[in-house]
Amino acid sequence: MRTHRYPSDVTDEQWVLIEPFIPVYPGGRPRKTDVPEVIDAILYMLRTGCQWRYLPEGFPPRSTVWRYFDERRSNGTPDRIHDSLSRKVRTGEKPHQPRTSASVDGQSVDATSGGEARGRDNAKNVDGRKRQVVVDSMGLLLAVLMTAASVDEGRAALTFFARLDG
Repeated sequence: MRTHRYPSDVTDEQWVLIEPFIPVYPGGRPRKTDVPEVIDAILYMLRTGCQWRYLPEGFPPRSTVWRYFDERRSNGTPDRIHDSLSRKVRTGEKPHQPRTSASVDGQSVDATSGGEARGRDNAKNVDGRKRQVVVDSMGLLLAVLMTAASVDEGRAALTFFARLDG
């Protein structure tokens, strides 16, 4: 059990919301790993951007955290949690007055050679990739797209709109 808490740790109220989305596999040995601690470790990694080997002591072993992260990412657990929580926030808004606007923005970042999505953003003097996101008027994430830096937001928006529901 960890004694040090981090700002990225999941509270008990947050855990109640996400626990139903964590897969439980019947059979086998009883689980020894504390799943909320693994979630805390994953959120710590995502928030701080540190490398796996620098995961602070007190969290489960990095190989365990990585295995849980990789499995959950592969089976779509983060997407289901995100979509459910976004729906919950949106339904809490003014009834019968849905927000229907969205914003598209991109950020060009340098990237080394290689990879399929790489180009030059002449406006920002950057060779690399562009992270493009769509958020609704509440600031909730709707879609993310990685493109070559040479792709402008208008062209990326066509791809975004094809991915969005409604």
